[in-house]
Amino acid sequence: MAKKLKEKTVKALKERRKRPLETPTDLASEATRDISAVLNQVLADVFALYLKTKNFHWHVSGPHFRDYHLLLDEQGDQLFAMTDPLAERIRKIGGTTLRSIGHIARTQRVLDNDADYVQPLDMLAELCEDNKMLAATLREAHNVTDEYRDIASSSLIENWIDETEKRTWFLFEASREGDTSGH
Repeated sequence: MAKKLKEKTVKALKERRKRPLETPTDLASEATRDISAVLNQVLADVFALYLKTKNFHWHVSGPHFRDYHLLLDEQGDQLFAMTDPLAERIRKIGGTTLRSIGHIARTQRVLDNDADYVQPLDMLAELCEDNKMLAATLREAHNVTDEYRDIASSSLIENWIDETEKRTWFLFEASREGDTSGH
């Protein structure tokens, strides 16, 4: 009996070595494929938005420098804090995740801004739109995770939607400087 168990264990280890990144999950293979794809899309957008936010944080200038600098630093930290849980969630369900900056660049939908100078209010307005887009992307991802009953991913996404909406709100309100119309 012990010999048979040992042979079975050795066989299982040999099989595992053929597929070292295969993580056991009760989700169907289509669920792993679809959820991993949508979460990798979110992850690429989060990395792109993180870097854009930090770019603007590093290059903001003007009379509201300190306020904008601190706001963008806080928002960058929030975005970066999403990256590891996103990637680890993909791995937990048996998927693989982004591997390089090039992979991010091929996957991201958030547009880069490589301009030498951007007006501070334009920075805030652009980041506001990017965060609105990220919220929509997160909702799309939530639809996929709900479809496959991936409650853990859905739960994480719900919190990230709330954080993203808060960033959008703060950026919108901060970018209204000089707007006396009340809109």
